[in-house]
Amino acid sequence: MKVLLLQDVYKLGRAGDVKKVANGYGRNYLLPQGLAVLATPGALKQTERIRKDANTQRDLINKEMSGVAEQLASVTITFPVRASEIGRLYGSINSRMIAAAVSEKVDVEISYRQIDSQPIRMIGEHKVNVRLTVDLIPEITVIAYREGESVAAALEESQILAEAEIEVVVEAEPEGETESANDAETEVKAEPETAPVED
Repeated sequence: MKVLLLQDVYKLGRAGDVKKVANGYGRNYLLPQGLAVLATPGALKQTERIRKDANTQRDLINKEMSGVAEQLASVTITFPVRASEIGRLYGSINSRMIAAAVSEKVDVEISYRQIDSQPIRMIGEHKVNVRLTVDLIPEITVIAYREGESVAAALEESQILAEAEIEVVVEAEPEGETESANDAETEVKAEPETAPVED
């Protein structure tokens, strides 16, 4: 279905844009929430007015939220967690936990829907985006560290694990190529030897 956006929708478009969306997404979310209307000829005549109003409102909100965005850009949140020897968390740090910690730290209510992150499942430093508006998306730092250890130890451990993974991947590729080349040579040599025996 084609819809006309009445408000900015993250990862879809800005107010006044006409977008083609899945029927279920449009019917069950965009239309009931008042974020869009069906793109009928009558609605399309209002596109310019919607864009103009949205731009004015967006500018006001961006000015209001710019201070919060600056605050968030310097925020680092730490979570003491239980983790395995290889740094994998027993459980995860989800967007609700991050939103609650951010809200407490900056004294501004942040919804878990504004946190743009998959659940964190490894020890170390992670960058997470917070969607304040379509234009303002500051990045915060989330550090997961093992209970009873220091934050610095967790960062060092995650760096070592990352370097170990890179080395394993880099070393594995040439070996695979060499084996396949050797196999090819063996097959080529084997064919002439077996051919006379069959005759």
